[in-house]
Amino acid sequence: MPVRHLTVTPRYSWNCDARINITSARLGIVKAKMWPSLLPLLAWSVQSTLAFPTQLNSTVDVFESRAPSGSKTVIIQMFEWTWDSIAAECTNFIGPAGYGFVQVSPPQEHITGSQWWTDYQPVSYILTSKRGNQAQFQSMISTCHAAGVKVISDTLFNHMTASNSGTGIAGSSYTYYNYPGIYQNQDFHHCGLEPNDDIVNYDNRLEVQTCQLDGLADLATNTTYVQSVLAAYGNHLISLGVDGFRLDAAKHIAATEIATILSLLTSKPYITQEVIWGAGEPIQPSEYVGNDTTALQTAFSGGGISSLQNLDSMGWVSGSQANVFVANHDTERNGDSLNINSPSNTYITATIFSLAHSYGTPTILSSYSYSTIDDGAPNGGVGTCSATGGANGWLCQHRFVAITGMVGFRNQVGSAAITNWVSPQSQQIAFGRGSAGFVAINNADSAWTMTFTTSLPNNAYCDVISGTSSNGVCTGAGFSPSPVVSSQRQSRHAAPSRSTRGNSGRGSGTGTGTGSGTVAVSWAETATTTFGENIFLVGSISQLGTWDPTASLPLSAATYPIWTITVNLPPNTSFQYKFIRKETDGSVVWESDPNRSATTNSSGSQTISTSWR
Repeated sequence: MPVRHLTVTPRYSWNCDARINITSARLGIVKAKMWPSLLPLLAWSVQSTLAFPTQLNSTVDVFESRAPSGSKTVIIQMFEWTWDSIAAECTNFIGPAGYGFVQVSPPQEHITGSQWWTDYQPVSYILTSKRGNQAQFQSMISTCHAAGVKVISDTLFNHMTASNSGTGIAGSSYTYYNYPGIYQNQDFHHCGLEPNDDIVNYDNRLEVQTCQLDGLADLATNTTYVQSVLAAYGNHLISLGVDGFRLDAAKHIAATEIATILSLLTSKPYITQEVIWGAGEPIQPSEYVGNDTTALQTAFSGGGISSLQNLDSMGWVSGSQANVFVANHDTERNGDSLNINSPSNTYITATIFSLAHSYGTPTILSSYSYSTIDDGAPNGGVGTCSATGGANGWLCQHRFVAITGMVGFRNQVGSAAITNWVSPQSQQIAFGRGSAGFVAINNADSAWTMTFTTSLPNNAYCDVISGTSSNGVCTGAGFSPSPVVSSQRQSRHAAPSRSTRGNSGRGSGTGTGTGSGTVAVSWAETATTTFGENIFLVGSISQLGTWDPTASLPLSAATYPIWTITVNLPPNTSFQYKFIRKETDGSVVWESDPNRSATTNSSGSQTISTSWR
């Protein structure tokens, strides 16, 4: 639901007005006033740590040293997926890929409607929603647990509906401030502000925590009765196997009231709380740390990515109590943070950084395409994916090769400290994670080649961002040349512009094709350009320039807007590629992620038809 937030840019200097405007009632969307030149953003939210002791103790001392439990710590927010489709994905991909947690949409009964935000307006605590019923919810939890994946439930303690009356999705009737069998008028805050008790002054603590957020009936969480009802709901979820809660709009509930509710739980789940950090904010994340952990969106401006080394010294909560994300369901819609449509690989690059750095616990958003910010899930809510991306309107970012590779990277490096940090300019950084991994991030518009000193053992390594390691052979692009750590623990890496390279695990070189002769691969790329702009092809193998834009291959515009090229490639060879657009001034624009992939036939020819994205 709406919270005021700041955002972070790894490339551009910018300023953000601290005042956030709520742009749409009931939608949970916020907009920040920013300079028009603001382009890619990296939004961070500090949320929580993971651990599961059997008894609740809400003191700061207990939680300051806590960190995610187990070796698998990355969370996926499976936004709007049905319970049955999450269960299948846990078995088929999420568990085997090494993810530790799925965060699912609110499971309680909500108002009717196809929009995504209807899930965030509770009608009752019956576990029937657009995602499925209680039996399906419990089955999903059991199936994910069997796959080694824990479940975090998005949870609403702050409010009920914003509509005057209606019938919920499970058939429960309600009116504003009257939810039969649960709440009556006296169970809500009535702060006396005209005309509708909504928050007017976000700098006033009392208003923020006792008035209505965007028309949503605000629960009197200071009363014993409401606290007991909310705790009973939480205990019901725990009894079904839920491992953690995300507390939506937590800043609108006093931290002491949340602590009281949590003290009534039968066990200690993972708790992540949506709270704002910012200078002048009357409510600070530090108030909520004793409840387990805190959620915030914060920002740092200017200077490029070279300032990202010591995130624990930024004045935020400790990294052991932080969850970081590049985008969530709110920020991907409000236009003020990176999302799948952000230019020049910045969304993927920022996500890779969040998985590579030692600060905090990363959450990956897995979402869907939409035409308007209200649009609910496609395909009837049934999440579907391809091998390395989405299908039927779903994006499935959690399957992107670069992201899954970095999940494995993070699982391998564990809590290892950052080592061998180097940054020759503001848009280029490289660093190791102890002796277990090394990553180079190039956010500049030119290629970067450098010999690095690392703490890696002597060996040849695979680039886990562009591919995997299979039987000691790297399937991805690798570095150019493939990184080999010498006896002096040095390796020479080449990273194209706007790209990343990460070493984790050992390999014995790059993947090669088998067979004789070549295959004539023809591309037909539909792309609209302006006069002077041209389309080029670049990819992971030497015939396609090894990701170097200066070695990319020009396409013919003879059949514009369809651009064509034929390239002779080795047979039976898997590779990745992208199209780039070279502007009249010589600058390069990369099409959106993820990388495209293909495998050549054993002989003859083949044709690939694509469209610019």
